[in-house]
Amino acid sequence: MHDDRMHVVIIGGGFGGIAAAKALADAPVRITLIDRRNHHLFQPLLYQVATAGLAPADIAHPIRSILADQQNAAVVLGEVTDIEPEARSVQLVGGSDVEYDRLVVATGTRHSYFGNDEWEQHAPGLKTVEDAIEIRRRVLLAFERAERTDDEDERREQLTFVVVGGGPTGVETAGAIAEIAFRTLSKEFRSIDPSSAKVILLEAASHILGSYPEKLSVKAARQLDDLGVDVRTGVRVTDIDGSQVQTSDGVIATRTVVWGAGNEASPLASSVGAETDRAGRAIVGADLAVGEHSDIFVIGDVAHAESNGEVVPGVAQGAMQGGKHVARAIIADLDGAERPVFNYRNKGELATIGRSSAVGVIGRFKLSGWIAWMAWWAVHIIFLIDFRKRFIVFFSWAWSYLTFQRGSRLITGSWSPRSDGVDH
Repeated sequence: MHDDRMHVVIIGGGFGGIAAAKALADAPVRITLIDRRNHHLFQPLLYQVATAGLAPADIAHPIRSILADQQNAAVVLGEVTDIEPEARSVQLVGGSDVEYDRLVVATGTRHSYFGNDEWEQHAPGLKTVEDAIEIRRRVLLAFERAERTDDEDERREQLTFVVVGGGPTGVETAGAIAEIAFRTLSKEFRSIDPSSAKVILLEAASHILGSYPEKLSVKAARQLDDLGVDVRTGVRVTDIDGSQVQTSDGVIATRTVVWGAGNEASPLASSVGAETDRAGRAIVGADLAVGEHSDIFVIGDVAHAESNGEVVPGVAQGAMQGGKHVARAIIADLDGAERPVFNYRNKGELATIGRSSAVGVIGRFKLSGWIAWMAWWAVHIIFLIDFRKRFIVFFSWAWSYLTFQRGSRLITGSWSPRSDGVDH
């Protein structure tokens, strides 16, 4: 039977895509949401999986389950390879295509190694569950390999952890690794002292957390120092291999590197017929649509959008507000009304550093320390999609706080005793 309702295709089941789909629940449209993974991932807590604080299932939820009660929405597990604006269709791996009346591109970003893609094998980034599990595996294996070796130089290298990038992801990851070394594992090994580990955070700019007020950046650096993290600013990475990181300030011998220094937009941003910025993001108009293709919207990390004269940051709240705005614009199209202008409202920024340590800006208030840390956890638990997951995350967090333990310390896959061996 032919369905003459407007067909809205959404590419991406992240914050923006889910927000757009749910905001159209009562609209006379049919929705097809396409994602190459079957789950929505709560990325702000992904570093907790990478550092063994949470299990992957605690922060991921099946997209079909999220939209199960929304009768006008269907989910397709597939990967979009191209968008054809003139034909109003998207192509999927395998050769099939899906036609649309309105298209919402919410595909997010991927790691950027600034033209040095060969670094990725030595310094994984943190975007997916698979990334988090791999980083967790490397961090925990470093302690195990240090325990087995009698070579002091190798032991020192195994117990040196380098995090590249002083944004929220890098800061949170460095703080969590320090907590693992100096607290969680402190009594569990016999041949090594985990508290002798070094955690080094490298940032090319003059201070970490560049989007935050400088006063909070200074406080964050001080809190990291209190946790035992060696924060090095104004230091640029020039090369990475399996045994060292070369920087503008010298060479660091290490076997474990985590990358958090750069992002670039999904390649689909360049196929929607829009101009792109230096990060590859599609430049969109005031309604979040693409230039002459008013039937295509781009939101979230993959969009270069402006509101009140400022570029909308690539954070979860920006993607969610963009998704809701696009739904309003589509409803305006259905009603024959003028589309509203996107007005981004910054509800605040929070970055956790470690146990009882965080910094944040909420309105006119600048927070740091324990209060900011409690606010960070409260906000992130509230915004988890599934109520059961809120309970699990809260319980895991409370248990870790009281016991200094991390409950998801699983090393998966086969491995060799040496980090220069072949792991699968």
